[in-house]
Amino acid sequence: MLKSKVEALLNDALEEDGSLFLIDFSILADNTIRVVLDGDEGVTVQDCVRISRAIENELDSEEYDFSLEVTSSGAASPLVMPRQYVKNIGRKLAVRTQGGEFEGNLTGTNDEGIVLEWKAREPKPTGKGKVTVQKKEQINFSDIKEAKVILKF
Repeated sequence: MLKSKVEALLNDALEEDGSLFLIDFSILADNTIRVVLDGDEGVTVQDCVRISRAIENELDSEEYDFSLEVTSSGAASPLVMPRQYVKNIGRKLAVRTQGGEFEGNLTGTNDEGIVLEWKAREPKPTGKGKVTVQKKEQINFSDIKEAKVILKF
């Protein structure tokens, strides 16, 4: 009962701001409600407060004994939705798939997957030494086991 009521309130609150979207929603055994958000332009503290209030103000604390946590998807959190890749075009990603691991710049995304590009050193076709070559890999969303943005400091 609590879960369906919170889901409805959450969906209503997210519809008000089309740039925000839900990454994860759960209710733990101790009635801790956890909501993880992301947004096309990021998520501000004010966004989290607004969503939190939209849920909290409509739930009767006498009827439900709950705690509420509304957070943004962390910078080091894996990308889990295709919509997250769009906002990260131009950034460097580490992607793990069934067939291997890739690290490169996200240069594009479409309905099926993503495009990563990077430079690699490979042996020259003839003679000694190595040459730098441009690599490009198209990866389907269904093949991605984990993808994270590589942060530079």
